[in-house]
Amino acid sequence: MSQDFDYDLVIIGAGVGGHGAALHAVKCGLKTAIIEAKDMGGTCVNRGCIPSKALLAASGRVREMSDQDHLQQLGIQINGVTFTREAIAAHANDLVSKIQSDLTNSLTRLKVDTIRGWGKVSGSQEVTVIGENETRILKAKEIMLCPGSVPFVPPGIEIDHKTVFTSDEAVKLETLPQWIAIIGSGYIGLEFSDVYTALGCEVTMIEALPDLMPGFDPEIAKIAERVLIKSRDIETYTGVFATKIKAGSPVEIELTDAKTKEVIDTLEVDACLVATGRIPATKNLGLETVGVETDRRGFIEVNDQMQVIKDGKPVPHLWAVGDATGKMMLAHAASGQGVVAVENICGRKTEVDYRAIPAAAFTHPEISYVGLTEAQAKELGEKEGFVVSTAKTYFKGNSKALAEKETDGIAKVVYRQDTGELLGAHIIGIHASDLIQEAAQAIADRKSVRELAFHVHAHPTLSEVLDEAYKRAV
Repeated sequence: MSQDFDYDLVIIGAGVGGHGAALHAVKCGLKTAIIEAKDMGGTCVNRGCIPSKALLAASGRVREMSDQDHLQQLGIQINGVTFTREAIAAHANDLVSKIQSDLTNSLTRLKVDTIRGWGKVSGSQEVTVIGENETRILKAKEIMLCPGSVPFVPPGIEIDHKTVFTSDEAVKLETLPQWIAIIGSGYIGLEFSDVYTALGCEVTMIEALPDLMPGFDPEIAKIAERVLIKSRDIETYTGVFATKIKAGSPVEIELTDAKTKEVIDTLEVDACLVATGRIPATKNLGLETVGVETDRRGFIEVNDQMQVIKDGKPVPHLWAVGDATGKMMLAHAASGQGVVAVENICGRKTEVDYRAIPAAAFTHPEISYVGLTEAQAKELGEKEGFVVSTAKTYFKGNSKALAEKETDGIAKVVYRQDTGELLGAHIIGIHASDLIQEAAQAIADRKSVRELAFHVHAHPTLSEVLDEAYKRAV
């Protein structure tokens, strides 16, 4: 490193993306600093995937032990189940503390300098850090932006963080409302409906689009609606906006038809979770000092090497990863992007293969997918001149699922007819989040279903649902 610079790499934001980039940078021999103004670990560790999975694990046990019919099928009888909200909330909080500590310690152990304060670009290869007691200016060969995202709250919604709140507060599980409305039926809405209904709450789910779970494969969404919503104490509205939400006791929600724009109903509930997605936290990053503007939604434009783009060209020495890029708003995607950025900083050209990055909803049962949906694959086929086919297999035909008495679900693979290349995989069923990685690796390697059909899977395991799908494709 030249003496003109304090660091080879300065990272703004110590979420999962920044953390992954910092660890890889040190392994590559770069002198690295990471700047964080709030909680080490960012959204995932503190307000997202980590605490929510703890809540899902605990509430899932309650659901499982409360399902007398299922237990009796296995020859088990119990005399009811009790729980305390405080203990379940403590489990989530304790996990956050542990993961946060592990993350911080890993940076210290590898001699990454952690600087507390607000970091912003103040010039080419220059970062200003505004701390509580002082302002520092750092010279960096390379700068990486990892600012993350925050919950999106639509106009007309009054947030008081107690009766009307976002996932940031929901993961704390400070209350169990008798009746809670959830605005949105994406990952966040689905997972929290799973938690709340398992713990005895009544849920009303409100979706602005015509169908529930609009981001999922339609066949998967249809099964998910039957298993995760209709079989539970959940009322649903589709094609409806929550145009006004007034916090208080009760919470008042005005529902407006998405097409006619007419008010169709008013609800009074005990609480409301606003799960309408997330927006990039890209304000006050100093981008203007290097002539960079975010797009109209606030995202930072990057290429597949994770270089920040201005007027179609890379900005020298400036990189961005994670939610703020708008590519895939997933913690593991951010971490992967961070590694790719560091590889390119080191002169080893690498690109992110977004098609091979899996996603999952940790409901009971789980939903997962990787690659293209059937509709996306057909659109690509029309453009590039190939025909798309699908194959499906059902958990009810899987020996391990039968042994568990957990047979709701399917695995669906999407592939090219000509070459057999696997383009996508979609699963709903027990342990779907674990099963999807096999398909993700196959897509990363651009494998054909013809080749995959000859792979030998352990028996009896749930992995055979994919094995059978590949064989059916052939």
